[in-house]
Amino acid sequence: MPDLQITSPANARLRHVASLRRRRVRDAEGVTLIDGFAELSLALDAGLRPQTLYWCPELLRQPQSQQHLVDRVRERGSEIVHLSRSAFEKVAYREGPDGVLAVVASPQRTLDQLAVTAGLVLVCEGVEKPGNLGAMLRTADAAGVDAMLAADPVTDWGNPNVVRGSKGTVFSVPVASCDTAEMLAWVKTNALTLVATTPDTDLDYADVDYTGPVAIAVGAEQTGLSEEVLAAATHRVRIPMAGAADSLNVSISAAVVLYEAVRQRRRR
Repeated sequence: MPDLQITSPANARLRHVASLRRRRVRDAEGVTLIDGFAELSLALDAGLRPQTLYWCPELLRQPQSQQHLVDRVRERGSEIVHLSRSAFEKVAYREGPDGVLAVVASPQRTLDQLAVTAGLVLVCEGVEKPGNLGAMLRTADAAGVDAMLAADPVTDWGNPNVVRGSKGTVFSVPVASCDTAEMLAWVKTNALTLVATTPDTDLDYADVDYTGPVAIAVGAEQTGLSEEVLAAATHRVRIPMAGAADSLNVSISAAVVLYEAVRQRRRR
């Protein structure tokens, strides 16, 4: 079957695709957008099957590689829609689009669908900025975590800026959202030692044993972790700060502590 072709930016279908930038619409339909060759390539590597791929040959920056990506999506039985440049620019949400955009199922899972095998989990509580969630996902993917949980989240895992910031790793790292009480119950059920990051402690993050099953928790930069999480933690740890600033970006804090866990586990 030949690809569907759309040339008009005013097409009703494209207006609907553009509406997926809004969380309310994404939540109602259980889908999100992947805008970009690199992000979609990684998602395909993770086994994702897009519902629909929209592409514009005029905008392709790596024509041969991107044509191969289109062929990969076609082989999975996904719908392929060929757009004119003006039509593609109507639905793209990033500046300087590279001609590849897909509608895919939301990466969100339930807590019951998460499995703890390696015994390493990252928890972020109340983190607001999609870019920070995306950056933490890239670190979580590199560190080999079992799952990443958003407790009392302000944004959703399907936010296009989370997808973009994660470079597509939101589809390779199992993710779920829940409230803080549910997260704590899940951590307890899975027999994970909870390590909470906070500046209000004397325990250095490197002085804790991360070689067993562990959940590392980080909080929003302005408020930090809630008292509920701090009270439930087995260890409260701090990252030494020698300068004038009293905190690191939350994604940096997560990376520092996660890679201490990775270092200890590799030595073991």
